[in-house]
Amino acid sequence: MDARSQLLSQGRWRWYEPLLWLAALAVPALWPGHALIVNEIAIVALFALSLDLVLGYAGIVTLGHAAFLGFGAYSAALFAKHIHPDPLLGLAVGMAAATVLGAVCSLTILRGSDLTRLMVTLGVALLLLELANKLGDLTGGSDGLQGVVMGPLWGRFEFDLYGQTSAWYSITVLLVLWSLARRWVQSPWGATLMAVRDNPLRAAAIGISVPQRLAVVYTLAAALAGAAGALMAQTTGFASLDVFALERSADAVLMLVIGGVGWLYGGILGAVVFKLLHDIISGITPQYWTFWMGLFLVVLMLVGRERLSPMRWFPKSSRGQA
Repeated sequence: MDARSQLLSQGRWRWYEPLLWLAALAVPALWPGHALIVNEIAIVALFALSLDLVLGYAGIVTLGHAAFLGFGAYSAALFAKHIHPDPLLGLAVGMAAATVLGAVCSLTILRGSDLTRLMVTLGVALLLLELANKLGDLTGGSDGLQGVVMGPLWGRFEFDLYGQTSAWYSITVLLVLWSLARRWVQSPWGATLMAVRDNPLRAAAIGISVPQRLAVVYTLAAALAGAAGALMAQTTGFASLDVFALERSADAVLMLVIGGVGWLYGGILGAVVFKLLHDIISGITPQYWTFWMGLFLVVLMLVGRERLSPMRWFPKSSRGQA
């Protein structure tokens, strides 16, 4: 088997993977009371997946990834409120807007060190946050963009108060985009991207265009983050300045720390663990949940992720650099 065939074979589905996704889709039906948190998990998992593309597969350090989440959220919310309430059209608009922003911002990460990229990406997110705050007539300012009412999905499925339709919608979008991302990173093009991550000088020496690889992956990751933002605005009916906050990007980094970078299931696993721990611990001790979350992360790093997470159940070929 040549290298190309081997890469493509790693992107094929394994027998247990459809069972995992079917189980995720079954949760809102079996436990309707947990549909809202399932919806939240699917959205933040998509956001963590987008960050994993730039951090785990391209080695781009960023703390401003929330810029694309927020831009997608506000774009989808404004489109639904002023133009058309169709969810799929709004999702496409949110992704397109974030893609354009990602393409423009990709120029800022082509030069400089990791520290430079960290500051530049963070600065972009802060600029957008302040811009959304100042344009109060359009965005609602500090009060947020309220009154976003979505039409029925496919013209048939209304968004209910229990969140079942929202959960199925978000999981389906996550599944589609995750499948496309895995197919892409397991392709020969994805292999050259990881070569750039591991040694950009050697990659350039063998003819790989390093700036082009970084710009493309950053733009595609922005599109996925924009989709997560659009889902967030559509399923909550609200978009606020909080979507641009540093905490959003930091939480996504924590999810990848928990689940593992360079492995597309890592963002999903990290999102599940992070959101469930947040929900459980904050229910027990709302004031000190961050302490227990920090303690969990310390233990995770000291003991080792491989001993505590289900990643050890998966073949190494499916885990990448996890």
